[in-house]
Amino acid sequence: MPVFFHQMKVIDCYDWDELVVQTYGRPYCLQQQNGCMERGSIEISVPCEPEDFENDTIPEVVNGDEMGVSFNAWLERDPKQPPKMPQPNLEDFYTEIFWHRNFYPNLETLANDLNRRGILPAGDYLIKIDW
Repeated sequence: MPVFFHQMKVIDCYDWDELVVQTYGRPYCLQQQNGCMERGSIEISVPCEPEDFENDTIPEVVNGDEMGVSFNAWLERDPKQPPKMPQPNLEDFYTEIFWHRNFYPNLETLANDLNRRGILPAGDYLIKIDW
């Protein structure tokens, strides 16, 4: 009896980040999301039925407790707009960290949009998280 193997495409998290940044022109770092991920992997199927984040806004605090915004809110915000914070001369650094750790869209929603744009083919993916 033949054995069939399920093919899963493997993507390094740094390649995933680069694809997202190049496509949308926004700061993005998957590993920094959800309180900073440990080494491991995430499996996703594309297309899928994701649950987009409901928040259009979150407190503008770097490393704040609230994380994730709706895909539309993520697309609409100017990526150069710094979060409201009292650290002068560090706006660029804190802006990037805010986007990486707090102001990001749902992974599956993002993957579905990349699929709709013809950039990410349908299929099963394993995103390797390493740092």
